[in-house]
Amino acid sequence: MSFNKTVWSSLLTISLCGEPPSAENHLQVDTEKAGQLPVEPFGFPYHLTITAPLEPDTLIPMPRATGPTRKLPYDPVAAVAALSAADPKLARLIARAGPFTVRLPRQQSPFEALLRAIVYQQIHGNAALAIHTRLIASFSPHLPPNTPANLFLHPSPEQLLDAPKESLRAAGLSANKALAIRDLAAKTLDGTVPTLAQIRRMSDADIIEHLTQVRGIGKWTVEMLLIFRIGRPNVLPTSDFGIRKGFALTFLGLKPTTKLIPDLLATPAQIEKRAKKWQPWCSVASWYMWRACDLAAGKVVQPE
Repeated sequence: MSFNKTVWSSLLTISLCGEPPSAENHLQVDTEKAGQLPVEPFGFPYHLTITAPLEPDTLIPMPRATGPTRKLPYDPVAAVAALSAADPKLARLIARAGPFTVRLPRQQSPFEALLRAIVYQQIHGNAALAIHTRLIASFSPHLPPNTPANLFLHPSPEQLLDAPKESLRAAGLSANKALAIRDLAAKTLDGTVPTLAQIRRMSDADIIEHLTQVRGIGKWTVEMLLIFRIGRPNVLPTSDFGIRKGFALTFLGLKPTTKLIPDLLATPAQIEKRAKKWQPWCSVASWYMWRACDLAAGKVVQPE
C-alpha cells in the first residue's frame, strides 16, 4: 500500500477533529516515507483539530498551548458580524459553533517560533515538548535541572550555529532537524528570516516567501504562524485537511457519517471562489471550517 493510501486508511478510522493529542489518539506517521515535511504544531491555544495539508502527505496532531496569551490585533466580533452578513451558510455554522475564541500565545521572535515548529515536526506533542525543553536548557547549563522551562533563556542564532552537532543530537533532534535548525539560524543572521518588527510591516505573501526559504518550513507552516502567532486576519490555508473537510461539510453537502475519500473534500479552487465573500476575514472563516469538523464529530469543545 502506498504512503498516501496508508494515511487515508488511517484517516478514515479516526475522528478528524477531536481532543488534544494523547497516547490514545495520536496518529503515528511513517517519518521515513514522509520525509522532513513542514507539518508541525506551534502549540496554538485554539486548535483541538487533528489537521494537516494533503500536500505534503503527513498528519500530525496539534496540542493545546498553555501560558499567557495576547489579544488579537483586530476586532473578532466585527469580523464575525461581517462574515455572517456576507455569507448566510457560514452564518448558520457560526451560530452553531459559537463565538470566535482565538487568542495569541505569548510573543516570540520568528526565530523562536520557527525553531519550535521544526522541533515539533512529525512527533507526538509530549515528546516534542521534552526535546524542545532539553534543547533550550542545554544552553543554560548553570541552572539546576528542576528549573521551570519558562525561566531558561532562549539560545540566539549564533549560539545554535556554534553548538556542536553532538549537543543538538543529545537533546533528541534527528540529523535532519539539526540541519534545519542550523539553516534557520543562518538565515536569521543573514536577514532571510525577518525580525518581528520587520514582519509587522510585511505582507502575508512576503512573509511566506521569506520564511519558506528555511529548510523544513513550508507554506502551511507559515500560514499557521500568520494566523495563530502573528494574528493576521485574512489567511486562507486551502491545503489544510480540516479546512477542506469543514468546507465540504458546510457548503458541499458532505454528511458526517459519509465514508471519507479524497474526492469528497473541497478543492482549493472551490474554497478560494467562496472565500471572495469572506475578505478580509479569511482567518476567522478558516477557524469556523475547523469547528465544522468538531460539530460533525459531536465534539465541539470551546478553547480555554
